[in-house]
Amino acid sequence: MKVKVYSTNTCPYCVVAKEFLKDHKIEFEEVNVQEDQEAAREMVAKTGQMGVPVIEINGKIIIGFDKEAVKRELKIKE
Repeated sequence: MKVKVYSTNTCPYCVVAKEFLKDHKIEFEEVNVQEDQEAAREMVAKTGQMGVPVIEINGKIIIGFDKEAVKRELKIKE
C-alpha cells in the first residue's frame, strides 16, 4: 500500500486528511508542495489541479479530502 498526501503548510483540510490517516494507522508520505516546487509540478501534471490536499493511494488520485473515497480505497470500515 503506497499512500502519498500532497499538502501545504496552511491547508486545514490537509491537516484533517493526515490526522484521519494517522488515526487509522495508515503510513503515508507527506509531500509539501508549498516548499517543493518540483513536487508541485508533479502534482499538477498528475491531476491538473492546483489545490490541496491531493491524496494518492496506490496510483489512484483523490482530489481534496473525500473521506468516503479514502475509506473505500483503503478498505476502512467504520
